[in-house]
Amino acid sequence: MAARNVLTQIPMRKSRKMPVGIDHSLYSLRNLVEWCFNKQKNARRVATRCDRTPESFLGFIDITSIRLWIRLLST
Repeated sequence: MAARNVLTQIPMRKSRKMPVGIDHSLYSLRNLVEWCFNKQKNARRVATRCDRTPESFLGFIDITSIRLWIRLLST
């Protein structure tokens, strides 16, 4: 990973011999993005990707994102 200049953002196990530090603020943002994708995959149409064109697939992703955003604002 050092050869590609990639920073690790997943916490290592406690039993690892050489612990590697992480950026906790970047890890929380990564977690937020993964949470959003997992919530969108609850919509069966997004998870199975049954749309034939990329435009209709991206349109449905927009619809599910708006639905999640409205649900977040209403609570």
